[in-house]
Amino acid sequence: MRVINDEKVLPGYGFAMHSHQDMEIITYVKKGTIKCKDNMDNLNILSTGEIQLMSSGTGVTHSEYNPSSTETLEFLQIWIKPNVNGIAPNYQQKLLAGKKCLNLVASPSGKNGSILIHQNIYLYQLRISEGQLLSYSIKPGRVVYVHVISGSISVNAEYLYEGDGATMKLFDVVEFIGADTSEVLVFELP
Repeated sequence: MRVINDEKVLPGYGFAMHSHQDMEIITYVKKGTIKCKDNMDNLNILSTGEIQLMSSGTGVTHSEYNPSSTETLEFLQIWIKPNVNGIAPNYQQKLLAGKKCLNLVASPSGKNGSILIHQNIYLYQLRISEGQLLSYSIKPGRVVYVHVISGSISVNAEYLYEGDGATMKLFDVVEFIGADTSEVLVFELP
C-alpha cells in the first residue's frame, strides 16, 4: 500500500485531468457522489457506500469532481502497487453490502464476487455493532492494516476512532470489538 488519502471536496470542485500508470487505485465514497471522467470516454459515478478499483496499467488520464451544488464529497483513495505492470486499464465498481460482519471486497482471485485486484492483498469491509466481537486470524508472513471509516472500535484492546489506522504485525489474531456501530476497512497484506 502506497497511499491512503481521506479527501473532502466542496460542492462543484474536484481534481483536474491528471495521469496514473501501473497503480491499483481504490476509491471508496464515504459521503456524497464523485464523478470520474477519463481519456477513454469513460464516465463513472460513485455514490455513498460504493467502491471502485481503477487498474491504471499502461496509463489513464482522468478527472474527479463533486457534481453536487450543496453537499460536500468525502472519500478515501488508496493506492496499491500492482504485482503486474503494463496491463490494459480497467475499472470495477461495487456497492458494498450492509451486513454486520467481515465482507470480502477485493482479492487477487476475485473470489466470492469480490473485485479483482492485481496484488496479493485481501480487502475487507467490517461493519460491527456496539459490543459485537469478531476475530480474524493472520496468516504467517502477512500483516493486517485497519482503517476506521466511521465510529470507534477496539482492536486488540487499543481504541481507534474515525480516521485512525493501525498495523498489526506481531499478532496471530486480530480481535475487533465495536465500541459503537462502526465501519472499518481491513487490509491483509504481504
